[in-house]
Amino acid sequence: MGTLEVQHLVKYPPFDAHRLVASELPISRNSEIISEDIDEEKALEMVAKLIPSFKIGEKTDWLVERRYLFDGTTIKNETYEYGVCDESEWPLVVEKQRTGWYLTPHPIHATARKFINGVVYILLLSLLYLFIEPILSFVGIPGIGTGTVRVGLLDYPLLALIVGPLFFIPLLLRVTANFSDLRRQKLFLRNPPTNPEIEIIGEAVADQDLKLKVNFKENKDNWNKISVYWRVGSLPPARDAVFAALNRTINGQPPPGLTTKLPHHWEVGLDDGTGAGEDAPMQRQEVAGGLFIRPMRVMQSGGKVEYSEDEMTLKNPTNEWPGTTISPLVKIHWEIIIHIERENEGPLLWVEPLRVKHSSTHVEQKTLMVNDGRTESEIN
Repeated sequence: MGTLEVQHLVKYPPFDAHRLVASELPISRNSEIISEDIDEEKALEMVAKLIPSFKIGEKTDWLVERRYLFDGTTIKNETYEYGVCDESEWPLVVEKQRTGWYLTPHPIHATARKFINGVVYILLLSLLYLFIEPILSFVGIPGIGTGTVRVGLLDYPLLALIVGPLFFIPLLLRVTANFSDLRRQKLFLRNPPTNPEIEIIGEAVADQDLKLKVNFKENKDNWNKISVYWRVGSLPPARDAVFAALNRTINGQPPPGLTTKLPHHWEVGLDDGTGAGEDAPMQRQEVAGGLFIRPMRVMQSGGKVEYSEDEMTLKNPTNEWPGTTISPLVKIHWEIIIHIERENEGPLLWVEPLRVKHSSTHVEQKTLMVNDGRTESEIN
């Protein structure tokens, strides 16, 4: 006789995952007892009727895993009941930041970020050149841009005056893009479109294609091409659950990969505590959760088709994924995206969470795909 429990393990990629070594970070894990004082055969029968186990990633890398333990030993069960669905309530981050209409940031944001990287390289090369220029002059190679220019009471190297102003260009680009984003948000809130109606035909199952119909009650004059696709990914674990899993107090020193407590702009629970940079452009504060959707840092898209009033079929994502899973540490999330191209106003997105049933098999992926968490990198 023994104890059956379900265990969730997660090592979720932070905002800038490339800056950290995954193998050096701790794994957060919690367990919940399902039944006590049962034999192994009965435990296997119970597990077969629950949400299937899955493992995405490796313990030495980023990891999202759900498994069953009997007396501390993993149960090797490869077959489960077909079509089991997690009926738990949507987490707050889905309700506030992944449901409804969303805008896409101005493309200048991405351009400015790339531009400033180039400026930094130019500056470093300029400093290196100024450092070795006396040596070049000594061997007879004439210097370029090493003369001085007086500005006020000080003399500056000519090269510095050429490179320095380049730093202001990306700042001006970002300011311009932010003003444009604020203007588009204002125009959208003044006259938002009516929500579309999405009808799922048959069942939404993790290992099957999705059939659906979409009905628009209105079609704006500036709407052009409309496409529909779906995607799946893992949402960040709850901050308090990570602290509890690692035996840390919520107001104490955060574990590696998490920042200190950040001020919340809307509601507690919308910030996963891994923010280390700007993930979204300037947003209007009266909209809870904002009008820009953040990409899931662990995410894969399924099939994409052009909109039709008739039945549409979306291909299943290439890799195997579990169905909807909602727990404090592990959140596997599916959603439908309607992408609308507009004249002069940038693309418009309708995002609708989708409750997907699990297949009847254990899911395992060796690699957990990590995406950029910045809104400007949203995959369309």
